[in-house]
Amino acid sequence: MKPAPFAYRRPGSLPEALAALAGEANAKVLAGGQSLVPLLSMRLAAPALLVDINGLPGLDTVTVTGDGVRVGALARHADVLAHQEARRVQPLLAMALGHVAHATIRNRGTTVGSIVHADAAAEMPVVLTLLGGSVDVESTAGRRTIAANDLFLGPLESSLRHDEIAVEAFFPALPPGAGVAFDEIARRHGDYALVGAAALVDGDSVRVGYLSVSDVPTVVDLSGVPLDEMGEAALDRLEPAGDIHATAAYRAQLVRVLTARVVRAAYDMAGTAGSTHEGER
Repeated sequence: MKPAPFAYRRPGSLPEALAALAGEANAKVLAGGQSLVPLLSMRLAAPALLVDINGLPGLDTVTVTGDGVRVGALARHADVLAHQEARRVQPLLAMALGHVAHATIRNRGTTVGSIVHADAAAEMPVVLTLLGGSVDVESTAGRRTIAANDLFLGPLESSLRHDEIAVEAFFPALPPGAGVAFDEIARRHGDYALVGAAALVDGDSVRVGYLSVSDVPTVVDLSGVPLDEMGEAALDRLEPAGDIHATAAYRAQLVRVLTARVVRAAYDMAGTAGSTHEGER
């Protein structure tokens, strides 16, 4: 299929882009396009106007401070993955980005675009949620920050308004002595994950985020749960669904396996494994 007809604008400044969005309620923003273009081609999205922001200056930066990593709206997955300071300050970024599709997709797709696309099968939304990150958005009315917990409303649905552009995502730095890990199971490397999991261990706190399990990125607090019971404890708070790719029972088993795997790896990175973890080894 081909996309339905739409108007196209490529503004040269952010104010121009925001004005274009404000003037058309049925408009979509085009950045990397790796999520949007397939939806257009299948006519699952039919905007009246496409606002291409690739000509906007200053949105392709990756900025690293002691507080964390700020990723601009036009920074490609590959750029974030290759950024050594970003990898040092928040290792979970590179761990997850290495699982995003294929190199050609990472070269074009944007990290912020993937986040606001709000696909619960994608890696970056769950990373942002687990880390307690946020997204900065702008409109003609000004700028606001949306916490990750308030960003994802449902399948492919975010809390961005139609006239807003996500200009930056913030990923907090890994605290000293903490550990992170990421893993996923897919039929083939680069396919969407059947189930994925990311862990953050910080002292006695153990939190695990899941993708391709619920309608939105979901984080479960497993603090105080023995390692060999964490998978079942997570399933008490999750409802894996079946589809043409995997049954609900198979997804539940992947949750059990991946939960123990990523938590153990996060403990190993932290170097502060508790007695329960040590007893497993």
